[in-house]
Amino acid sequence: PRFYFVSDPTLLEILSLGSDPQAVTPHFQSGLFDSLTEVTFDKADKSKMLEMFSQQKECVKFVKEKNGILEPNPVFAAGNIEVWLQALVDAMMDSMKGIIKMANRAVSEQDLETFIFGHPAQISLLGVQFLWTADMQGALSQAKQDKSIMNKAMKKTDVLLKEMIVLTTRSTLGKNERKNLETVITVHVHQRDTSEDLLKKKVKEPSDFEWMKQCRFYWRDELNTVIISICDVDFEYSYEYLGVKERLVITPLTDICYVTLSQALGMFLGGAPAGPAGTGKTETTKDMGCTLGKFVVVFNCSDQMDYKGMGKIYRGLAQSGLWGCFDEFNRINLDV
Repeated sequence: PRFYFVSDPTLLEILSLGSDPQAVTPHFQSGLFDSLTEVTFDKADKSKMLEMFSQQKECVKFVKEKNGILEPNPVFAAGNIEVWLQALVDAMMDSMKGIIKMANRAVSEQDLETFIFGHPAQISLLGVQFLWTADMQGALSQAKQDKSIMNKAMKKTDVLLKEMIVLTTRSTLGKNERKNLETVITVHVHQRDTSEDLLKKKVKEPSDFEWMKQCRFYWRDELNTVIISICDVDFEYSYEYLGVKERLVITPLTDICYVTLSQALGMFLGGAPAGPAGTGKTETTKDMGCTLGKFVVVFNCSDQMDYKGMGKIYRGLAQSGLWGCFDEFNRINLDV
């Protein structure tokens, strides 16, 4: 289904290479995947894919979770190209899901350093967000009986942040590890500010709006998936592999954008942030996609786009469940 976002010449080239899986890999970036750039093929069996790489050369093996153990789950590039590319997408999502499920247990057991560097960047970030959500949720639900519990939760968050800052002073960190750590710190600083905010406003229960409006991350065992709630809207995490991504610093304005857009999506509508050029409207949308583990396809609209072009894009988005971000939407001719 993702073929809808590829330009026609590239599409012809991809389809003509169907019988040679290794020749297709350079095209993964031209609209098929967010961060998956290369895959490793088995030395003996050339159609068997074992691991995936992001632009930053971060390596993740294809695995599947079975009864609490991760087992290898190689992908076979056999048959029609659209069939095995879809298998590749599914395997990517299974791998992410399996690793996240294991990470959810590991984050409370391992110490911070092993956890952050032992998992792919996207997952160590999620883990820290799981941890914080669980801590704050627990503290809020007991705040009425125990007066000091909010302070304890606040201190725990602070200690985590300090640990991370100590880690950044190491000289042995690789480029990816450092970027990963910076991203986790960026998000965690916001989480700490939120905790402080809740403390100052003396919020005493989990149903308070000050707490509801934050992005909250839960692992639901009964649904076997990650749920992200903003206000009263629950999103399922989409398990797109995002590589090592830098995230935006979250300001009160971004928070408001998130709340508004998530409400709109909850009612099956769209949203359109407006503002002067270069204020980060596109970036905010992309960042929200990153938060929910989605692949956001950005289109720069021009006056050349006709209704057929738009229709093609919409069909692709609907089939693959991705988000589309139409940049410069006002340039399209009105009759379209």
